[in-house]
Amino acid sequence: MDIQKATRITPSERQFAWQQLEFYGFLHFGMNTMTDSEWGEGRESPKTFHPTALDVDSWIETLKESEMRAVILTCKHHDGFCLWPSDYTDYSVKNSPLGNTQGDIVKLVSESCKKYGLKFGVYLSPWDRNAKSYGKGKEYDDYYINQLTELLTNYGEIFCVWLDGACGEGENGKVQEYDWERYYETVRRLQPNAVLNICGPDVRWCGNEAGSVRKAEWSVVPKRLTEAEIVSSLSQKEDDGKFSRIITSTDEDLGSRSQIADEEELVWYPCEVDTSIRIGWFYHSDEDRSVRTSTELFEIYKKAVGGNSSLLLNVPPTPEGKLHPNDVASLKGLGEKIRKLRENVVENFHVVASSGDFVKGSIWQAEKEDTLPTLEIFFENEEEICGVILQENIRDSQRIELFEIYGKVGESWKFLGSAETVGHKKIFEHEPVKTKEMNIIFRQSREYPTLASLNFMKTEEYANED
Repeated sequence: MDIQKATRITPSERQFAWQQLEFYGFLHFGMNTMTDSEWGEGRESPKTFHPTALDVDSWIETLKESEMRAVILTCKHHDGFCLWPSDYTDYSVKNSPLGNTQGDIVKLVSESCKKYGLKFGVYLSPWDRNAKSYGKGKEYDDYYINQLTELLTNYGEIFCVWLDGACGEGENGKVQEYDWERYYETVRRLQPNAVLNICGPDVRWCGNEAGSVRKAEWSVVPKRLTEAEIVSSLSQKEDDGKFSRIITSTDEDLGSRSQIADEEELVWYPCEVDTSIRIGWFYHSDEDRSVRTSTELFEIYKKAVGGNSSLLLNVPPTPEGKLHPNDVASLKGLGEKIRKLRENVVENFHVVASSGDFVKGSIWQAEKEDTLPTLEIFFENEEEICGVILQENIRDSQRIELFEIYGKVGESWKFLGSAETVGHKKIFEHEPVKTKEMNIIFRQSREYPTLASLNFMKTEEYANED
């Protein structure tokens, strides 16, 4: 194949900015929180929504301590209850005991994010089990666009509009066919810097909710994948010759040379890993003892963020309006581990490249004629190394397809492992070795490899606060 077809694909500015966030939170809070359910039916009285000790600042402060850089709020879930006083429905906080001012949870969260320096995003469920117009085509789309417009014009800058394909029957027994392109146009017009995630063209789902990632995660993938993600269930409608090979986010290989060889069009469509700190997405008291530990969350973080993906971690507030102490403890422990990971790297080393000038803090690019690009690393002192953190210059596409790492132990070179992709970031852990020299050999790349950053992890015992 003409590999330049792939290397011409690069992220948009909004995608590049999103990728730098790496780790952000999901707040599932709403009517389901009060009724101890995951999917409500939209029949509960607005009076049921009554958090008696609401403390939004404590939510955001805790998420910031965990090293999250942004937050997405479930402004409306499938039950249709709105966490802001929408002008287009009575089924909202304005008719709750909190009223318009105290009850505008969207305003409280967006302002708290600004206070603590986090970006703010919104989730607006396309399925609305309370709306009478659901299933009536354009009538419902108008309703949805009106609510989306409220969120995008009244709460400051929005970094992300998170969309899923949840779709069920309305009261009339009809299923709504969503006008996705109209939704996208509204977001692009009102919040041009916001990414559209999951059922959108900017960021795709990893394919599971367990927090697991692929062995090789590609951001350059077939354009057909963006079209499949806006369909809640895939079925063959007609034999048009294109149905024979469906590709979805659940497939293991999305962007290797063999996968993209015959594709007509490619796009930059990076991955988001979505998971919850608990078993469910909304708070349930019977899960208080099932909260993921900081150690488990740290492993998920390293694999997701260090596997060319972002990590979206759900943290559900309690019916009272606080975060449970078990969740807070895990999140604070996670933050300590992430900070230690960032800080515990070798400071003093220099690199000799087989081609191209390698300068720390600058972008390195091997020459096209270099058939075996190699980086020789020399540490000022002997170090015990347990991993390498690499970042590609993704503004120049994703290029690295296979690299190997070696450490010099005594007079011999020890093979420490290999991996296929790097992308935005690769956290490559290996057995600890004491060494003063390491080599990174790029066995296969698309034209040439690039690096925007290179760090070496010093062996560290992470305190177990769990």
